[in-house]
This record gives sequence, structure tokens and C-alpha cells, in this order.
Amino acid sequence: MPAQAEINFEKELWETAVSLRGTVSPAEYKHYVLPLLFLRYLSLRYEQRRGEIEQALREPDSEYYTGDPEIDAEILADSSEYLKDNVFITPVEASWEYLQAQAWSDDIKLKIDNAMRILEERYPEQLGGVLPRIYAASNLTVEQVAGIINLFSKDVFTQGNGADRLGRTYEYFISNFADSEGKRGGQFFTPHSIVELLVMMLEPERGKVFDPACGSGGMFVQSARFTDNAQTLSFYGQESEEATLRLGKMNLILHGLQGDMRLGDSLLNDQHPGLKADVVISNPPFNYRKWGADKIDGKDPRLKIGYRQGQVTDSSANYMWMMHYLYHLADGGTAGYVMANGAMTTNVREERATREALVEEGFVDCIVQLPDKLFFGTGIPATLWFLSKNRAGTHGYRYRREEILFIDARGMGAMISRRQRALTDAEIARIADVYHRYRRGYDLPEDEPGFCKIATLEEVREREYKLTPGLYVGAEVNDEDEAPFEEVMPRLIAELRALFEESNRLQREILEDLEGLV
Repeated sequence: MPAQAEINFEKELWETAVSLRGTVSPAEYKHYVLPLLFLRYLSLRYEQRRGEIEQALREPDSEYYTGDPEIDAEILADSSEYLKDNVFITPVEASWEYLQAQAWSDDIKLKIDNAMRILEERYPEQLGGVLPRIYAASNLTVEQVAGIINLFSKDVFTQGNGADRLGRTYEYFISNFADSEGKRGGQFFTPHSIVELLVMMLEPERGKVFDPACGSGGMFVQSARFTDNAQTLSFYGQESEEATLRLGKMNLILHGLQGDMRLGDSLLNDQHPGLKADVVISNPPFNYRKWGADKIDGKDPRLKIGYRQGQVTDSSANYMWMMHYLYHLADGGTAGYVMANGAMTTNVREERATREALVEEGFVDCIVQLPDKLFFGTGIPATLWFLSKNRAGTHGYRYRREEILFIDARGMGAMISRRQRALTDAEIARIADVYHRYRRGYDLPEDEPGFCKIATLEEVREREYKLTPGLYVGAEVNDEDEAPFEEVMPRLIAELRALFEESNRLQREILEDLEGLV
């Protein structure tokens, strides 16, 4: 099928799915639609793989050929023959053929829940906690459920590589659900152009890839696409929302990937405490306030850089996320992540001290300021940060501990809708190329006014450790005016609170000094 036809087909599928939604909110609806699409994928992959094995059993030159019907039957029923290809045997009552035949029955929702249960119980290690049994208790009508089943039963999914087409449809759907939910959608899905830019800059070719705010797993899927052999990468993630984690696990399986994705609050309940990753890639919640700083032990090993004992603040979790990334970064590795603009200049005492420490201790490698309107449902601008443990001239990279690369990409991007912008392929390639040349030292990029500059550590000190690219590349800096209220106000409140605390401390010292004179 031609590429343009596939795009139109995905759009047509989406419009049909939306027409079936009725009064169900997008936030709820995605948790019914996407698992059914996933179930369709599991059934299709099993049908395809079983057909391949059956064909091989009939061919004398095949490694599967036995000539014994009983042995053939054993091979066809052997789960290991399928699991090595990330395929799951689908019993009759969990098969798509069965559900399609029963689509209009009054108890179809019970049958779907039963199909989910059968597969989870048969494959607890791979599918445990992935398939939700939520249909019987839902407000979906039989007509809505039957409509979704028929939607994913279209012939196009059995033509050519239908499994790959289902994977792309899953991505298309999850992106549109995120768009429909606006700002909240950004909690489980990062827009494609941002993910692609992060991946292109980080170049994950082998080793461990970690995302402690993994959402629907898009960072992992794009990382796997970067390398010719995804088997050279292993994926580790954590997500605080159970339903979102389920979407992420489905996404990996749909793309033929395996990963260790766990449930929990990464900052307060790290589920990968001993992990050291070669690549950390993430988009954490922006300006996350009242996140539980009081629960962080002063001896937490993540606080060895930047934050010191007793200085963790509830004003924002931004810098605690950075400490988390750095702690989990292996020697020679790099962390690339999305961060709110305010983190570049915050004057909250603990956060500024941490930013200074990250600079002085040689971890800040590159800052990329992005244009606005890249994210779903909000015009809030953001920045990409890169922290590296290879800046001392190790692991194939040049020595660059005394400098930082600043890139100002605020003028980039093209509007893809009335509300949203996306970086173009050419822009992504341009930014990534500058970073690669900066890290490796071949054809070192020259300073380009208004776009990029390799600044010395002394220049950063002179600007009081402010990391806004415009201060260095010569572009106009107007962050406070451009930043939206939702970002500026919490930061101002936090800074005011810090000033009040300092004022109270000084008052106490003055009173103590005066009392000492009596």
C-alpha cells in the first residue's frame, strides 16, 4: 500500500474510532480502544507465525521438517517456538476470530475481559498487568464495542505486513489521543519531533537505555529505530500511572521490543536502584511542585552532586529529576531530557546551587532552547538538557570539561496545526549534527550568531551560571516575557518564599546578636 494511502487510512481509522466514542471522554476511551488494538496484534502475530511454522513443517529441506504428525502437533503447541519471536499462542476464546464472531453478542464485554484474563494467566511474566479487564464494568454499549472490533478487523491488517501496520496505527492513535486531551495528554506522550531530536542527538546504538518517566514508551520505540539492530539495546523504564504503564508495555510489544518497565514514583520509590544506564532519555513532569521532598533522606546517594543534605526543596522537582538521571548514568554515558525553561535561570537557593554544581563539576554538556507550541495543549516553551559523563576525553569523545554548547532553536519549527508546531527533519538533522561535531571534535562547529556557540566555563561564571542559550549565541533574551503564567508564577512564588526564609534567618541572627549584648 502506498505511503500516502497508509496515512489516509490511519486518519480514516481514527475518525471512525472517534465517531464511535459517544459520550466517553478521550482520557477513558483510549484505555478501551488501545488494548483491543493490542489484542488484535497478538492474535494476528500468532496466526502469522503459526502459518509460517505449518508451512515449514511441510518442506523436507526445512529445519522444522519431521514427517511425524504427532511431533508436528507438539511443535505447533510449543510456546517456546513462538516466544523466541515475541509471539504468544492465542487460545480460541482469546483469538480475534472468536471475538469478531461474537462482536454483537450481549455478553461481548465479558468475553473480552475473559480473553484478557486467559492471555495474562498463560503468560504472567510477559503480559501480567498489561491486559486490562475493564470492559464488563464499562459504560460502553455493545454497538460501540462491536464497532471497535470491526474497525480493527479490516482486511488491510491481513495484507502484507499487517502487524507493522497495527504498530503504526497504535502510535497514530496514541498521538491523537494525547492531542485530544490537551495538556494532560503530554503526561503519557511526547510529540514525535522532540523524541526524534533527543534520539538523534544521543545516538543510542548499544547498551542500556533508561527512562524513569517513560509514559507510553515512545522514547524506547524511537531509540530502537535509530539502530539497525534493536537487540543491541535493552530498555528500562518507570512510570507512576498504572494505566499509562500498561500502554507503554503494549507499545513495546507491538514494535517487537522487550523492556523492564516498572510501576512507581521514580523520585520517591526508585524501582531500578542499582541501574547504571548508557543513555538516559526522558520528559519528566514540568515544574512538579509539592512532590514529597520531605521524604528524601539527606543521605540519599542521588544528592552527592548538587543538592546537599537538608537542601532538597518542594518548590519544584526539576532538579531532583536531574539528580536522578545523573545517579543512574553509567561512566561514559549521556542523559538527554526535556526541562522547563525556568530551570536555566532559577534563583531558588537550592536549585541555583545545584545548577552551579552541575556546571562546575563538569556535567552540563549542551543546552538546546526549543520553540513554543511543540507540546500538546500548551504553548509552554521548553529546553533540552544534556548531562554527560564522557566530557574528560574518554569513550571516544573529545575533552570538553571547560566548555558548554548552547543552541538556540526558538526560531525553528513549522506549524502542523492551528495549535501545534513541529521541528522539521532538516532542523533536527542540523541541531544533531552540531552536537555530534562538538562532542567528537571532527570539523568542530564554529560559533553561529543567533544559533549556536561553544561557551567557556568562565563565560558561564560571568553570567552567574545562567544557562539560557540566547545569552551566549547573541539572540534576544526575553524569557520572562515569553514564558507562560503557568511556568513563571510557581517559580516566582518559590523565589519569594526563599527570600522570606533568608529574611527570617537574618532576623534571628540579628536578635541573637542583640541579646548577646545584654
